[in-house]
Amino acid sequence: MNRTMHAVVAYGPGDYRLKEVPVPVPGPGEVLIEVELCGICAGDIKAWQGGYRFWGGEGWEPYVEPPCIPGHEFSGRIVAMGDTRREDGFAVGDRVTAEQVVPCGQCKYCREGHYWMCDPHNVFGFKNYLNGGFARYVLYPQNAILHRVPESMSAQQAALIEPYACAMHAVDRAAITPEDVVVLSGAGPLGLGMTAAIRRLKPRSLIVLDLIASRLEKARALGADLALNPKTDDVAVAVRELTDGYGCDVYIEATGHPSSVGQGLELIRKMGRFVEFSVFNEPATVDWSIIGDGKELEIRGSSLSPGCYGRVIEGFADGTLESRGVLTHVFDLKDFEKAFRTCGEPGAVKVALRP
Repeated sequence: MNRTMHAVVAYGPGDYRLKEVPVPVPGPGEVLIEVELCGICAGDIKAWQGGYRFWGGEGWEPYVEPPCIPGHEFSGRIVAMGDTRREDGFAVGDRVTAEQVVPCGQCKYCREGHYWMCDPHNVFGFKNYLNGGFARYVLYPQNAILHRVPESMSAQQAALIEPYACAMHAVDRAAITPEDVVVLSGAGPLGLGMTAAIRRLKPRSLIVLDLIASRLEKARALGADLALNPKTDDVAVAVRELTDGYGCDVYIEATGHPSSVGQGLELIRKMGRFVEFSVFNEPATVDWSIIGDGKELEIRGSSLSPGCYGRVIEGFADGTLESRGVLTHVFDLKDFEKAFRTCGEPGAVKVALRP
């Protein structure tokens, strides 16, 4: 194994460079994997663009601690270990992935079992001591939460485990029943993962909204009953017709655009369930009286993917969780800037880097 590797290193907003860096050496309890593919998250793009939630501003402390190697949607094969034996049975040669958050195990949330809300909230790819998958090798620390990846699973599908797990948690938060009319706003990679997860629950109707025709087509293929463009289709009329004029039972916001929040408050019925999933690059401002006196809504957030990695891996393996057509582009690591720009182009859904 070489002592150095190429990696994308983030130094500041818009200042990402391809560098030669040392290959990490695993210590006791640590695992070194060789990355197969690493997906590019919307959060990665918003960090690259200088989003205030990542670099500070608007009352937020900086979350990114540069210089760091981005990327948290990856899996790979164990090539070295700090111990010859592990209690969990993982060994050199195994295909694995790890949950994106590395819990501290000590804070209030970890002690209560809510590890995904860990107070330090260390996620691969944003800290200089927890480098991510835009590199050939990644070090999993001792407290990383590992999962086995079947040998039969393609690298392309394995790169979707993390986003699909986040999508599944958002769907869990929605508590969808067969009687519900569900509106899902956003048919990007996460929205399509939600579409696939919602379809398994067989709601009365699933309506997916997006502004890009190719994404709406994919949403239909993954099980949407209706796939509408809010700019050209009268979504409010369509929802009223399906619900005797009352509005949808569940609205999931997965676009990251502030207008989608107001849209949801209009479309949802009284006492409905509104799930907010996205990370925004700008504040979303709404009339909160609609939430309370107007409709008495249940507002539920969704963060990361507790208890979902194993279920997604099983769903991919047995074919009950559809992912065809979601990964649309793969670029070599040296072409990372082109890959970042491609993420916003029509026809692109999930874009990944190959180390």
